[in-house]
Amino acid sequence: MESTKFTPVGEVSADERSRISVGKAGVRRDDRYAIAVNDEGAILLTPLVSIPKRELLVWEDVQIREALSRGLLESAAGQAKSLGDFTQFLDGDEDDD
Repeated sequence: MESTKFTPVGEVSADERSRISVGKAGVRRDDRYAIAVNDEGAILLTPLVSIPKRELLVWEDVQIREALSRGLLESAAGQAKSLGDFTQFLDGDEDDD
């Protein structure tokens, strides 16, 4: 998290609710950031992306991530084949999200 290369992009003031607009830095609506503050009061915002917990396994398990990557590459190369309809195996307790 220790980065020393910062580029000045302007100056801002906190509003009555202690909020600071960071649009000048390229931040867009709904962007997410981790916030860190050092002893000197410098604030570091690190961009984040939130993923559903059910997808976390892909990022934690190298073998799953590599298998998924191979499958996507094979599919993109036209090497995938349909194995049919698997809806018959659903138990009805699955969420649709």
